[in-house]
Amino acid sequence: MESDRPPAVFHFETPPHVMIVEARFYADIADLQLQGVTAVLDRAGATYDIVTVPGALEIPAAIAYALRSLDFDPVRRRSDGFIALGCVLKGGTHHDEIVAFESARGLQDLTLRHALAVGNGILTCNTKEQALERADPARLNRGGAAAEACLHMIELKHHFRLSPKRRWVAKQ
Repeated sequence: MESDRPPAVFHFETPPHVMIVEARFYADIADLQLQGVTAVLDRAGATYDIVTVPGALEIPAAIAYALRSLDFDPVRRRSDGFIALGCVLKGGTHHDEIVAFESARGLQDLTLRHALAVGNGILTCNTKEQALERADPARLNRGGAAAEACLHMIELKHHFRLSPKRRWVAKQ
């Protein structure tokens, strides 16, 4: 990642399960972010599902749908954490600001309301070149940083005993 610090080491009683929600509006950036995320999750022994949405603004809704679905499907696997991946580039209007602020606000609202472990990897950049630098696992690796943030928060939830027993019965 950005610094020369060693990769984070995580300790879990059982491997965590994470839902990655990726916005595919900029597919090349999303692909790089996903590489960084999966490398960190694989190193930590975590399992994960990947859900795609059209853009960053839809990411909080996808997480809300996943939470709500647990009320209707008792065998659905519960996620221990969530990673939001997307990119918002500066444009000629204020639309980018609305998307960036509202997606961040939506994630924060969900995090606080439901005590979620969320890694926010939604890039907000002036240019595509900046976004590519931040997304690239060999450069700034913001996707990997979002995965580490999510795993740290899962550890913290476990510390405070906020992690519910898994509700799922069948393997998916």
